[in-house]
Amino acid sequence: MESSESAASSESPARVLVIAHKTAATQPLLDAVRQRAQRSPSRFTLLVTNTARGLHKVVDPEDQAASEAKIVIERAVPALSEAAGAPVEGIVGDSDPVAAVQDAINLNDFDEVIISTLSARLSRWLRLDLPSKVSGMGLPVTTVTPGDAAGGG
Repeated sequence: MESSESAASSESPARVLVIAHKTAATQPLLDAVRQRAQRSPSRFTLLVTNTARGLHKVVDPEDQAASEAKIVIERAVPALSEAAGAPVEGIVGDSDPVAAVQDAINLNDFDEVIISTLSARLSRWLRLDLPSKVSGMGLPVTTVTPGDAAGGG
């Protein structure tokens, strides 16, 4: 459904980077993506960090974790695409979430970031202060945690 109106040429969609791992297909994130998509035209990219566990941290973190990240992407992208009302791209990033976001921002022109993470008690990303570090990269950041589901938190 394309329109011949000049809206598409005068205002390109906002590029929104969504970084998530364990929370990639949770309802609070889907709600946040749906709400963002309703605000204005936007395109979403899901970034899943390449997280190595156990001996794979030492032996070969790249190979092992990439397959886990790809599984997360395969499971989350359909639900995120439905919430966004358009296809969502999935990419695997560095195991360091700050480096992963920085790489993604450097390679693509993102306008804003949504960080979906576990609750403050469990989240390594919040302990790393990922939202502030990403905000320091010059982009607006929205942080979504499981407690955000019912509008409370």
